[in-house]
Amino acid sequence: MSILQFIAPPLPHYIASGFGVFQPNQKHFNRRDLGLFDLLVVTHGTLYIGEEDRHYEVSAGHALILRPDQHHYPTKGCREKTGYFWIHFNTVGNWRDTENYPIVPQTEPMGFDAFTVQSFSMNIPQFVRLLQPTTVYEKIQQLNDLEQQSHNNWARWKRQLIFQQILELLNASLDLNTVTPGEQVADQAASYLRKHYKEDITAEKLGEVLNFHPVYIARCMQKQFSCSPIEYLIRYRLEQAKLLLLRTDLPIARIAEEVGFHQPSYFSYSFAKYEGLSPRTYRNRFSNY
Repeated sequence: MSILQFIAPPLPHYIASGFGVFQPNQKHFNRRDLGLFDLLVVTHGTLYIGEEDRHYEVSAGHALILRPDQHHYPTKGCREKTGYFWIHFNTVGNWRDTENYPIVPQTEPMGFDAFTVQSFSMNIPQFVRLLQPTTVYEKIQQLNDLEQQSHNNWARWKRQLIFQQILELLNASLDLNTVTPGEQVADQAASYLRKHYKEDITAEKLGEVLNFHPVYIARCMQKQFSCSPIEYLIRYRLEQAKLLLLRTDLPIARIAEEVGFHQPSYFSYSFAKYEGLSPRTYRNRFSNY
C-alpha cells in the first residue's frame, strides 16, 4: 500500500472542497502537475482513475489522494451515476511516498529541549477503503456548508480543524481493527438514513433493517454522532432542504415534501429550531430565488 507521509509541523492545510456528480460514460479530469493534493471520496458509483502507471477503481466508501507532482487521468468512463466529494489541500512541509521510501518513525532527538517544538509524522493511505465512510462524508459536508462563511476568519479556522479530523479518519482506515462494533452499527445506521431519508422511517424499521435492537442502535448513534437516529434523520433532511432552498425556486411546501416532511408546518418548525430562522428567511438571505 502506498502511504503518503507528511512531516509536521507545518500541518497539511485545507484549500477548497465540493461535491461532484458524473453521469454514465462521463470521465474524471485529465491533469498534470496540479501543484496540490486532490482527495476524492466516492459516495456512490465508481471513478476509474490512473496516476502515472497505476490504475485505481474508486468505488463507494473508498478514498484516493492524487499527488500534486504527477499526471492523473481517466482510464474509462463511469458505468453508472457516480457521486464524490473532493478536497484540495497542500503542505509547505516535507512529505514522501513510502512506496519509494520507508516510513520514517519520529523519535525524540538527542539533547531534547522541552521548549522546542518536536516534529512528528502523519501517515495517510493514498488509496483506502474507509473505516467509517459516513463519518467522513459528514465531515466533508461540514466543510462545504462553511463555504458561505469562508470570508470570516473563524470559518477558515474551523475548516482547518475539520480537515485535520478527516486526515485522522483516513489514518485510522489503515487499521481496520481499530473501529468498535458500536461505531460500525452507528455508521451503518447513518448510511441507511442518508440513503432512505425521503421515506417513512421509524426506530423499529431501522432495527429490522440492521438486525439490531432500536435501543442499541440509538445508544451507538448517540455516542458516535451525539444524537438519536430520528434526530440524525431530521438534520439530514434539513441539510437537503437547504440545498433545495438555495438552488431551486420550489415552493416551501414542495421542498418539505421532497425531503421527507409530510407536514409543511413541522418542516418550518424543525428548520427554525435547528437553523435559527425560517426556511423563507434562509432563502431570502442566502440565495437569489
